[in-house]
Amino acid sequence: MSRVTDLADVEAIEAQGLPDDLPVSTYEMIRRGAAIDPDGPALTFFADAARFQQARTWRYAELLADITRTANFFNRLGLTKDAVIAYVLPNLPETHLVIWGGQATGIVCAINPLLEGKAIALLLEAARADVLVTLAPFPGNELWPKIAAQLDTIGCLRHLVLVGADGRAAQIAEALPETLQVHAFGESIAAESPDALDSGRVFSPEDLSSYFCTGGTTGLPKLAKRMHRNEVVNAWCVSRFNDRSMGPGKTIFCGLPLFHVNAVLGSGLVPFSQGAHVLLGTPQGYRAPGLVARFWAIVEHYRINFFSGVPTLFASLLSVPAQDHDIGSLELAFCGAAPMPVEVFRAFEARTGVRILEGYGLTEGTCVSSLNPSEGERRIGSIGLRLPLQDMKTVIVDESGHYVRDSRDDEPGLLLVAGPNVFAGYVQAEHNEGLWLDAGDGKRWLNTGDLARRDAQGYFWLTGRKKELIIRGGHNIDPAAIEDPLHRHPAVQIAAAVGRPDSHAGEVPVAYVQLKPGATVTEDELLAFAAEAVGERAAIPKGIRIVEAMPLTGVGKIFKPELKRREAVDAVSFALREAGIEVAALDVITRARGASVLRVSLGDTAAYRNAAETVLGRFTFAYEFYEGV
Repeated sequence: MSRVTDLADVEAIEAQGLPDDLPVSTYEMIRRGAAIDPDGPALTFFADAARFQQARTWRYAELLADITRTANFFNRLGLTKDAVIAYVLPNLPETHLVIWGGQATGIVCAINPLLEGKAIALLLEAARADVLVTLAPFPGNELWPKIAAQLDTIGCLRHLVLVGADGRAAQIAEALPETLQVHAFGESIAAESPDALDSGRVFSPEDLSSYFCTGGTTGLPKLAKRMHRNEVVNAWCVSRFNDRSMGPGKTIFCGLPLFHVNAVLGSGLVPFSQGAHVLLGTPQGYRAPGLVARFWAIVEHYRINFFSGVPTLFASLLSVPAQDHDIGSLELAFCGAAPMPVEVFRAFEARTGVRILEGYGLTEGTCVSSLNPSEGERRIGSIGLRLPLQDMKTVIVDESGHYVRDSRDDEPGLLLVAGPNVFAGYVQAEHNEGLWLDAGDGKRWLNTGDLARRDAQGYFWLTGRKKELIIRGGHNIDPAAIEDPLHRHPAVQIAAAVGRPDSHAGEVPVAYVQLKPGATVTEDELLAFAAEAVGERAAIPKGIRIVEAMPLTGVGKIFKPELKRREAVDAVSFALREAGIEVAALDVITRARGASVLRVSLGDTAAYRNAAETVLGRFTFAYEFYEGV
């Protein structure tokens, strides 16, 4: 087998179809990967970036045995294929055991441990979780207090499984609701058989395997339902796209969080299915203090071949000299989650010699939908060729969102995906409204919400996201038209452009900038630079804000909703003050189903309300008044 070099190779793989003996479950897929070399290294974990040389390694026979023990423990609790096993954990070896042992038993639900307690409780209730696996209480554990405070409000939970509670489960249980059975994870799985699944479960490819949250840290949670078929096929397609990249003797570093699909599939199921070695770096991953600063030393020590990250990681690594370390083992770096600025891409490859493969994926498509080929042409700025068996196309829709026609080559349109790796829909029925688009060809097309174009050779290029477009007087502005030029400035490490509410134009563009360590530049100097560098007159930012650190999601993506919230609050506050209206408090909140509302508390409601309504009516968003501060 050879790697994909062009679209013809993708089509040739598709012509062969899926293998007749494709695993029907993720458990079977890992079992086959472990059989390649049972004594080979499967998973290595180090807990502290400062002592990265001190690590523990699981051989494949050990990893498979511990996954099987975990599944048998969940089975002993009486869980069946429809039971939901939620985990709120950092990056630990136990997290992998819960993911794959849980999928061998029921449905695993991944929850971001950085969320607030109430948001975690909402997700658990929405998923109807039977079991929660999380960290036991210990000094310095910030996760436990916020979860413990919510346990008596989560009526669906029957079992609490604690990592690090060996010898303490009974004592911890004394302070918890009596309806909750408390178990120590390590002790519990040690008592189980490692040889085979006690349940004797017969899997169907359509069995649900996992729930992943696709957005919404406030309001009603949005949970994506995925099947074993989705995950197995997507892992097979990724492996087939680069069939020699991962296998025995190859090491992939995992620094992305294990509540995210990229880490779970790209740095988990894919290498495990091929007998490769996964290096799990600290519970916090890339967020761990000192890990980015020591990254090249870690690469040298473990002879890492691949790693995956988001654009902000690559921008940060540019500030870490690599020339003092032997990083010749590195073959490829994978970048996803958001488009990488071209200047960051070029600078990273020039300084490190490491090839970057940009791709595209979404939770609803399991993980990866397209990728630049490692052999063949990599087109900088594109998201590459579609994976085998992954249908992708761009279409033109009318104002109501209905299909009109397929886009022509290089004509921007709405990006759709279809295929066996596309998920089963959201847990909450109302979230499925508008999710599928009928293109008149009988296929079940997923509306990604992204805008893209496809060139004549089959490479896709993101051109924006509907909800991130800055709409100035009816003119659509792609944030990349501002961000890419700003990344060329020698002092800029990260740039993010958003729309600022404007009573005349609807929105005007502004940019937030995080500087490189030690760099100095003023906002006025950056504005002058942008006025020359931004090619589209309407896209020239009206303001630039230098911030100490960008707000990031748990995965490391820039969290633009927070930047937009700041601009909305500032713009409306300014307009109200300019009208002589006294404001006691003002903020933007997100209600159920993602609706944003501006909440305003006036210094004197009776005196200012009419005038305030006149000012607020000039803006396009919903608002409400309330008493208090």
